[in-house]
Amino acid sequence: MNSLRAAMTATWNYAGSVTTASLGPGVALHVVSGKGGTGKTTVSAAVALALASQGRRTLLMEVEGRQGIAQLFDVPPLPYQERKVAVAPGGGEVWALAVDAEDALLDYLEIFYNLRRAGSALRRMGAVDFATTIAPGLRDVLLTGKAIEVVRRTDKAAPDAYDAVVLDAPPTGRICRFLNVNSEVSGLAKVGPIRNHADLVMSVIASPRTAVHLVSLLEEMPVQETIDAVAELRENRLPVGGIFVNMTRPPMLTEEQLDQAREGRLPAEQIAALAQQAGLRQDAATVAAALVLEGQDHAQRVDLERRELQRIADLGLPTLTLPLLADGIDLGGLYALAGILREGGVR
Repeated sequence: MNSLRAAMTATWNYAGSVTTASLGPGVALHVVSGKGGTGKTTVSAAVALALASQGRRTLLMEVEGRQGIAQLFDVPPLPYQERKVAVAPGGGEVWALAVDAEDALLDYLEIFYNLRRAGSALRRMGAVDFATTIAPGLRDVLLTGKAIEVVRRTDKAAPDAYDAVVLDAPPTGRICRFLNVNSEVSGLAKVGPIRNHADLVMSVIASPRTAVHLVSLLEEMPVQETIDAVAELRENRLPVGGIFVNMTRPPMLTEEQLDQAREGRLPAEQIAALAQQAGLRQDAATVAAALVLEGQDHAQRVDLERRELQRIADLGLPTLTLPLLADGIDLGGLYALAGILREGGVR
């Protein structure tokens, strides 16, 4: 119950967002995944801003071709080129990159074989697209390989190095397949450059330098996908980071009122009188009856969210919560979420 109580404090009071432990100290690559619709791209961007607000130079990457980062930061569509998209309050910077498998392959050919020109010719012939289509494992090696190349710039003291990389990854349904590149290329190459590249990628992804974070909502399906993803990540020996519980809402009723709502004891006459005082011109009794039903539905929703939060707490992972922003996500809201994450323990 202590884990639930801590998480409940974060969910219902979210003043600074309580976390069960610091999330990500010493991590160079933050991989963020989640069921579609949970807001993983928004959370990825907020994590990048939270890291940058501590004076860090951070790269935010996306690999699904949706240009979600550009929309969030209100900038033109991102090319296959690192662009600065924000400056954080602490003086750090957020750079962004939309990774394309074809461009990543050209990078690979240039870095390892000095064959950029030949790679461009392959693209014109359609060979690059053909190769990544018939061998989807190769595509994932190229996409993850770009993230690893950026992470390893720090080891080489490169002038374009970053303090942290945040990867807006594919959804939970395919996150292990996306990250576990060794198994994906096993049917393509047992030895040789592709195998060596996959081994290099895994040497970082499967190390403490990487953390795979999952985004969930307090609903049955997203929570179940999160639980399943944690189990699959652990089974594949991939480093699990923490859980971001997104779009949380505080109860609109007190605990006493919630008990009354569950038992159908909300004072309808008192509610009708308050409706009249508020100037409602409809039949006050009808309004009160509708509000009583709304109260019952709300109590059921609160109970569901608390049960799902307990299931997340039972995972024993660092957990941070983010509120639902009534006005939607704009740049100001993104900075607000980043502030909550920073106070909550994102390092």
